[in-house]
Amino acid sequence: MNLATIFLRIALGVDFLSAVADRLGLWGAPGQPNVAWGDMPHFLEYTAKLNPWFPAALIPFVGWVATIAEIVLGLLLLIGFQTRWVARLSGFLLLAFALGMTFGTGIKTAFDASVFAAAAGAFLLAAAPRYPWSIDQLRTRSQSGVK
Repeated sequence: MNLATIFLRIALGVDFLSAVADRLGLWGAPGQPNVAWGDMPHFLEYTAKLNPWFPAALIPFVGWVATIAEIVLGLLLLIGFQTRWVARLSGFLLLAFALGMTFGTGIKTAFDASVFAAAAGAFLLAAAPRYPWSIDQLRTRSQSGVK
């Protein structure tokens, strides 16, 4: 279980940060191979497709909130700070992405992107009894006097 939680924390954190890197153009320009968006305007267009219930004026806000959430959650997962809560929030965010993809582009898109599986992994991580190689572990040791 120890290695699995480390791997899951890192995989989820890197996945969040990689998606942000894509929409900021760090993986390449729009239309290049293996680039989903390539910039924020393309990402916001996709955000509108996944959230047809929001007025167009709110889409930039929704897209930036998702982006900031992914940056914060990704970094916190990587360092293992407040992992149980961060994993829960990650699970809910990924579930929201999965539902948006399902309603916006079809369930196959959500399955192909493995967002349901990622959400399940995040919820499973939240249920782990401990988080080795994390700030949480260091804090637990210092509070119990263990060196």
